Amino acid sequence: MKSIGVDLETFSSVDLSKCGVYRYASSPDFEILLFGFSVDGGDVQVVDLACGEEIPADIVEALSDDSVIKWSYNNNFERVCLSNYFGTWFEPGSWRCTMVWAAYLGLPRSLEDVGAVLGLEKQKLSEGKELIRYFCVPCKPTKANGGRTRNLPEHDREKWERFKAYNLRDVEAEMQIQQRLAKFPVPEFVWEEYRQDQEINDRGIGVDMEMVRSAIVMDGRSKSELSAAMQELTELENLVLVYKCGQEKLNNLYYQVKKQRRCFTWRKTRNLTLRNSSSRSWICIMPEEPRIRNWSVNMA
Repeated sequence: MKSIGVDLETFSSVDLSKCGVYRYASSPDFEILLFGFSVDGGDVQVVDLACGEEIPADIVEALSDDSVIKWSYNNNFERVCLSNYFGTWFEPGSWRCTMVWAAYLGLPRSLEDVGAVLGLEKQKLSEGKELIRYFCVPCKPTKANGGRTRNLPEHDREKWERFKAYNLRDVEAEMQIQQRLAKFPVPEFVWEEYRQDQEINDRGIGVDMEMVRSAIVMDGRSKSELSAAMQELTELENLVLVYKCGQEKLNNLYYQVKKQRRCFTWRKTRNLTLRNSSSRSWICIMPEEPRIRNWSVNMA
């Protein structure tokens, strides 16, 4: 065994797009649903972990074998997810990313777009997004679904079979991309840079959590003081304070709030000095009145 192509379908209640794969895969409810793989470019097999199937022992052993190259598209996702699943960290040295290969040659970064550009015979199935929304993220409880917060294979067997076919097709598409790009290999120094990049991401950065907590407390105190000051200046009881980053001298700002035709006109009456002339800073004051729908800001 020289190489393995891998593709996963997973579940987690953590939003991957907002939190990243490390937190996503560390969620207590994280689960690998499907494990699609191909050994040395052979036929693709799909292991249905959600329904009780198990990954073959030789494949599990190969995942930690540095002499076996592991390929996948956006390889960081598969490697981190499998590391959390097995409880042992897989070092990035023997893992290769087809997306990096495509990007190195100036191709699109998404698997679907690369397949379209290369004119692959077996391209990524377009229905995948719908299936991922159904099985891979929590669902809203409704009367129709019995109040459940997650869709399992038994809730729609037909969709589950399509989901397995989608997983299989992803592995096939990734293999075809490798075949098409074989004449244009990525230099070893680029793979070394990729390995270093992955190690940096794996290690993360040290964060002084005591400082973070103190900063949150100071932020709350500052907002409270500023809100009280603006209430005194404007004589309005209910205020929402909205900040824009870049302000340096809030004490140089003074706004007169004037109600006119259900709109508010704010005028700056004192000069504001900024160290960075490209940054514009202001404090927005908006009364909490449901009837007022439109408001504008005019800065003199």
